[in-house]
Amino acid sequence: MRLENKVALVTGGSTGIGAAIAEALVEAGAAVVVAARREEEGARKAETLTVRGGRALFVKADVKDMAACKAMVEAAVGAFGALHIAVNSAGIGRAGKLIADEDEGPWQEVIATNLTGAFFSMKHEIPALLASGGGSIINIASIGGLIASAGQSAYQASKHGLLGLTKAAALEYAGRGLRVNAICPGPVRTDMVKRWFAMPGVEEKIVGSIPLRRIAEPREVAMACVYLASEDAAFVTGSSFVMDGGFVVQ
Repeated sequence: MRLENKVALVTGGSTGIGAAIAEALVEAGAAVVVAARREEEGARKAETLTVRGGRALFVKADVKDMAACKAMVEAAVGAFGALHIAVNSAGIGRAGKLIADEDEGPWQEVIATNLTGAFFSMKHEIPALLASGGGSIINIASIGGLIASAGQSAYQASKHGLLGLTKAAALEYAGRGLRVNAICPGPVRTDMVKRWFAMPGVEEKIVGSIPLRRIAEPREVAMACVYLASEDAAFVTGSSFVMDGGFVVQ
């Protein structure tokens, strides 16, 4: 129970990587606030974690709304008395276009969710974390924040920006007991990736490009998150923790 007596907030915690992170944090002993737009899925996730013996609460929140981000942090502190861990996992991806063909609406939505949403979340998480004596922020980025591919400019700009935001926050709060890191997964077996794999030849192409010849499971990303949240990672801040089966180093 390496996170016993800790309180965690996970945005995007209703499904996919965020849901796996919420589960792993509860298993490690933390009380967890699941924050997400999807009310039915989020409430079900919190209920499942509670039935299993954990302490969990669902809060409906859209990270594009600063007031909602403030409210979710207040709900976490109000329910459990403190905040020690914040995982910013809310994010979207979409089939993009070449830059000259991209439309303003989709660009703005991706940036608002993946980058501005993390900023809104951190703006309100940081004071609560400092009031609790410090702690850990983990931003779920992507190898899309380290490399680029054609047709994904909005997504990659958002994730590159998220890594910059992570590094800036790490420097700003290093002297106050707050560590800030990012995890950069490659393809993870989420519903979004499963939809990609439903297209002919896509799975073979993606898996064939990864040296370990498979994609990650959400649980693997979640366990990296538990490490970064714990005192085992007390000397780790400002890092971009790459989990991509060796893809980037080729």
